[in-house]
Amino acid sequence: MDCSSYSTYCYRCDDFVVNDTKLGLVQKVREHLQNLENSAFTADRHRKRKLLENSSLNSKLLKVNGSTTAICATGLRNLGNTCFMNAILQSLSNIEQFCCYFKELPAVELRNGKTAGRRTYHTRSQGDNNVSLVEEFRKTLCALWQGSQTAFSPESLFYVVWKIMPNFRGYQQQDAHEFMRYLLDHLHLELQGGFNGVSHSAILQENSTLTSSNKCCINGASTVVTAIFGGILQNEVNCLICGTESRKFDPFLDLSLDIPSQFRNKRSKNQETGPVCSLRDCLRSFTDLEELDETELYMCHKCKKKQKSTKKFWIQKLPKVLCLHLKRFHWTAYLRNKVDTYVEFPLRGLDMKCYLLEPENSGPENCLYDLAAVVVHHGSGVGSGHYTAYATHEGRWFHFNDSTVTLTDEDTVVKAKAYILFYVERQARAGSEKL
Repeated sequence: MDCSSYSTYCYRCDDFVVNDTKLGLVQKVREHLQNLENSAFTADRHRKRKLLENSSLNSKLLKVNGSTTAICATGLRNLGNTCFMNAILQSLSNIEQFCCYFKELPAVELRNGKTAGRRTYHTRSQGDNNVSLVEEFRKTLCALWQGSQTAFSPESLFYVVWKIMPNFRGYQQQDAHEFMRYLLDHLHLELQGGFNGVSHSAILQENSTLTSSNKCCINGASTVVTAIFGGILQNEVNCLICGTESRKFDPFLDLSLDIPSQFRNKRSKNQETGPVCSLRDCLRSFTDLEELDETELYMCHKCKKKQKSTKKFWIQKLPKVLCLHLKRFHWTAYLRNKVDTYVEFPLRGLDMKCYLLEPENSGPENCLYDLAAVVVHHGSGVGSGHYTAYATHEGRWFHFNDSTVTLTDEDTVVKAKAYILFYVERQARAGSEKL
């Protein structure tokens, strides 16, 4: 039972339910919890919590130019192994263009009439299908960086996630990268259908920076998701027998990079001598020419049969936000192992020009990226461990660990064993085109 909403979750049904025992024991528990809310014990505990929140708020002070200012960052409460979701939400909230778009959307009141403002017990049997991922995502982003509270509970968003993404029901640990992809895909699909009576295309046109030169469409019309994260790969396959070349263009929202095998035993930057694995090594491994093995034989249309072939990726179009996922989890015969190798990554000036199909058509600033956020997995397995995130906001780096948000520095960030990296395209300086 959720002690905030008193909703009861049934693991057999894999959903919130309203079923009760013949003796009404569930309702008795609810009544007991409600009585505790009004008791002196709860009031005393509430006062203690307030004192703790005030002390934590006082500890989140920063001296800027000699004056003391409060850190306005807000943490996200863990609802039961939901650190994977919290780390992604905090990362996305610090990607300014993406976050601002959702915060400026009109609000939608999903419940009205008798249920307005009333505590409800979410359940499949009540037929509560009037949910909007975009709306709950918007509300969550609006709650962050306001400084009005030390931690926000994203339970309404998590409930919608359960409704529309069955893979994430329950309270077991999930993969943050998998969640991010599901989240972006569902936001994209929902935005295509229009929002609050306004077609998404009309909303997009209000922001000309998102529509200009945006050619990447995944599953239909373009949305803010593809306008910000969308890029295009060119996949070249060459038959080694007849030399026939096949080209295919694939849209992407992120790139999943292997950590080269020669670096996989090296767990930290200073553990042993020899070269340290860098993000450039991972990108080079992704884009280098490779010969496909026997299990991936290419069906050559000229030879009319599967033949040995080579494959190479080029980036045909870079996105505004380049999301790089390091493939740290690999399946073996019986379990999924984690590659704990430290990968060196730049905070500023990641140059992607050498991976472009036509680099001469891109300006020098268009290929440079600066780091905006990093998601880190702590632990040894995908179904266990803990996720946190580092992100930069107004020139300062923060560490987001569920409810706790602390200031940190660049030296700490670069030592992190990154799992997902978010790089933002560096904007050309004003007047640079005229020089």
